[in-house]
Amino acid sequence: MKRPPVPARRPAPLRRSDIPAAVPARRVSGTGSGSVLSAILDHGPVARSTVARLTGLSPAAVTGHVGQLLARGLVREGAETAGPKGLGRPHIPVEIDTGRYLVAGAHVAVAHSTVALMDLRGRIVAEDRQPHAIGAMGPYATVPGGSPRGLASGPALLRDLADRLPRLVEAHAAGRTVLALGFATGHRVDPAAGVVVEHPHLGWHDVPVREILEAATGLPVHVDSHSRALARAEQLFGEASTRASTVLLFVGAVVDAAFASSGTMHLGPRSGAGSVAHLPLGAGGSGGAEPCSCGRTGCLQSEVSERAMVRRAAEQGLYVGSFTELLDGALAGDPRALALFRRRALLVGRAAALLLDMFDPEVLVVVEPGAGRIPECLADLRAEVARRSWVCDDPERAVVPSSFTGSVLATAGGAVALGALYTDPLGPWPALPAVS
Repeated sequence: MKRPPVPARRPAPLRRSDIPAAVPARRVSGTGSGSVLSAILDHGPVARSTVARLTGLSPAAVTGHVGQLLARGLVREGAETAGPKGLGRPHIPVEIDTGRYLVAGAHVAVAHSTVALMDLRGRIVAEDRQPHAIGAMGPYATVPGGSPRGLASGPALLRDLADRLPRLVEAHAAGRTVLALGFATGHRVDPAAGVVVEHPHLGWHDVPVREILEAATGLPVHVDSHSRALARAEQLFGEASTRASTVLLFVGAVVDAAFASSGTMHLGPRSGAGSVAHLPLGAGGSGGAEPCSCGRTGCLQSEVSERAMVRRAAEQGLYVGSFTELLDGALAGDPRALALFRRRALLVGRAAALLLDMFDPEVLVVVEPGAGRIPECLADLRAEVARRSWVCDDPERAVVPSSFTGSVLATAGGAVALGALYTDPLGPWPALPAVS
């Protein structure tokens, strides 16, 4: 059966740095001050009158918000400028101040953890990635009656993250103050409670991450899933079209997703939105694969996860010590490694087509190193979307790689904290001066 005719292609989306001053203001699900700060992020150095036009706020309201942001040290004034050829009233533009504050980020993956520092424009200042210490990964679960089991395991890893942060700050902060710590990981995370609800790969259940890290660091701690964090990072610093509506598909040791519309992330009543690990790929996807943890074969995660890639490489006589080694081989042109990543791209494209048809987002962001770094993989993925999707008329426009390829995990944690800051910059941030 042929697909119905499709409309003419729309222009390719713009990256944040390409957005002209005339674009509509981003939708910010937060405060007026958050809208002002976000407009300054997009367009700074920018005049207050332009901020008023971009946000739809009155000039007086913008002046008040900018005054408070200046008092908190989040923005700074630039040199006074005049209109063309000296005409018009001079104005003093404002821009994000990156010289006073940083945020810290922490990400826990299956085999390692990352601690990073990020400035207020979302740029990584420093990062420290370490493999998990032996004994740090035992189960953190509840036994009948609700008493905790393995209490020394989850907290031990989190305390290690906290212990690494002061060294990173001392070496790289250059006198800037850390405002908060953002934490991200895969699977089910409840950001309101600050709890990792379930992470089967780590054996974590109901881990009180915020409580543990706040006690260990003395910083405000914000917690979220890495998929939602990276989707928020795209909205703030990356792919501009994600602000309308987006699906972000994360493919790593864990496979999950995030869904956002009008700048708001969909969480779900059980913090389960984006749980696509067991999305069935259909006949032909499982080809000799080991069963998934759910007992079936052909699930998305069991086919395309890092573990699955290393196992499949070994089946073909390509023995590597890690997924990173396999990726390095593909980047170097090893035909067997490259073939495995191109197969992965086809399967990810199959899942992407399903997600595009279910949600019809403005853009689908694929966080996967092959799509981000190997042109053939991105082309294969888009071609598979074109073959299978009934909704997506232009995969080259609608399916894009992550803006943060090469720094995904370092970005995820910091983006959790920066997302909170840009939503409510005048909220209770202990390190910032109080404002009236």
